[in-house]
Amino acid sequence: MRPLPPGQRERFDFPRFGTTQFAHRLPDRVAVPTLEVQGRVAKTLTLRDPLAGLPRSEVECDFHCVTGWSRRGLRWGGVRFCDFHDRVLLAQARPDPAAGRVQLRGADGAYTALLLEDLLADDVLIADTLDGEPLSRAHGAPLRLVAPAHYGYKWVKHLMRLEFRRPDEGYRMSAFAFMDHPRARVALEERGRGAPGWLLRRLYRPLIAPTVWWFRRATDVRSATR
Repeated sequence: MRPLPPGQRERFDFPRFGTTQFAHRLPDRVAVPTLEVQGRVAKTLTLRDPLAGLPRSEVECDFHCVTGWSRRGLRWGGVRFCDFHDRVLLAQARPDPAAGRVQLRGADGAYTALLLEDLLADDVLIADTLDGEPLSRAHGAPLRLVAPAHYGYKWVKHLMRLEFRRPDEGYRMSAFAFMDHPRARVALEERGRGAPGWLLRRLYRPLIAPTVWWFRRATDVRSATR
């Protein structure tokens, strides 16, 4: 078994997790997903069932939360982002070649972004299954990004929109600026901006247990009221 990255500790469960502002934002799981493509493109798109007809792939990888916990050996299924890019985005949306960053938005209101070069890695998926089952709402149904080289906050749940931007353009994020590194690569411990990764991990670690509790409580309340 490969060693965990710097500052990570293994968990044997896989809790719903994030910044607490999203704890009660649990979108309904929809039968047919929709994905919008906007920004610096020749044609904006609204794609119903965007993975239909594309070659499917499976990636087994570890999930590394920026706060310092990891879940090993998750098996995700979906369509590689590079295949979606080549077969759908280039053919239909025709992004500006200078649009080297993609802003990612979830239906729960979460925003982040990744460089297009990172999204085109062979192991990045637009996923719709986890361990052979359709994604649950807790883990991002109907679609989520899976980007194994990056911390979990780049793995946007309930993915609903891609916005192509130039790297020098500002973008909206759903957390404080220091919490969102432009690349967030796990191997380099790029946990955020303006502070070294080892310091941020020490600041984040005491937040893990109360955040797990808060998200679990919010999920239970939502389920009880449906």
